[in-house]
Amino acid sequence: MASLVNLMVPKLNPKALAGKQEQLFSALASMRRVIVAYSGGTDSAYLAWAAAQVLGENAVAINRGFGFHPESHKRDAEAFARECGFRHEYIETLEFENPEYVKNDPNRCFHCKDELFSRLEAVAKERGVEHIIYGVNVDDLGDYRPGQRAAKFHGVEAPLVDAGLTKMEIRELSRLAGLSTWDRPAAACLSSRVPYGTPVTKTTVKTVELGEEALRALGFRQFRVRFHGELVRIEVAKDELHKALTPAMAQAFVEIFKPLGFHYVTIDLEGYRRDR
Repeated sequence: MASLVNLMVPKLNPKALAGKQEQLFSALASMRRVIVAYSGGTDSAYLAWAAAQVLGENAVAINRGFGFHPESHKRDAEAFARECGFRHEYIETLEFENPEYVKNDPNRCFHCKDELFSRLEAVAKERGVEHIIYGVNVDDLGDYRPGQRAAKFHGVEAPLVDAGLTKMEIRELSRLAGLSTWDRPAAACLSSRVPYGTPVTKTTVKTVELGEEALRALGFRQFRVRFHGELVRIEVAKDELHKALTPAMAQAFVEIFKPLGFHYVTIDLEGYRRDR
């Protein structure tokens, strides 16, 4: 992600950045004990690190289990927690038992986060923790994200937003702190690879996961496996398209995706776009 580094650093004011981080640290200190909804992505990783810096053992980062990120992401999340020395746990969630989630309409993300935050609320109540926080940032506020509505419904707090931190600023603060997650590619839950109206099942997301792990093993960095029934649409970053558009790679894609049950294997010539 060298292009991100080159574009990012000159535009940011170090003094303003330090001020925002201090505001974040001060807000976390006032909370005393927190649960961080943690996925291991750049934003939640920075928030978990910050909470641990301020609160130590009084901060715990909690991941959900099956069906939301590939196994490699989970391993990365665990490795980062060990690297930084903060408390890290998993919690079971039951989205796939909710027909409103499975039917996969534009409110899917609300039902996903509603389940997660309900489970975290139960943990917080049991342990006497008053604050649940998550890693939404200022840039996320302009997107269609029903999960933010679930957060408001459950009183989950967004300290990165309160500190005025953007995605670029979080990456730079992470870089300055020496966090390995500073340039981690954007990640979204595996269910986002399935178009609205197509039911989301454990089998579907497992198929997507296996495909994405295989692409990662081929050396691709930013990509998505889009599920369209019998057809798979592979998106890779535009600066990686040249690597994807070769006869040898086309054959590799066929050998990966045909055994996963797809009849048609396609490459999206527009390249990777943010999940929508």
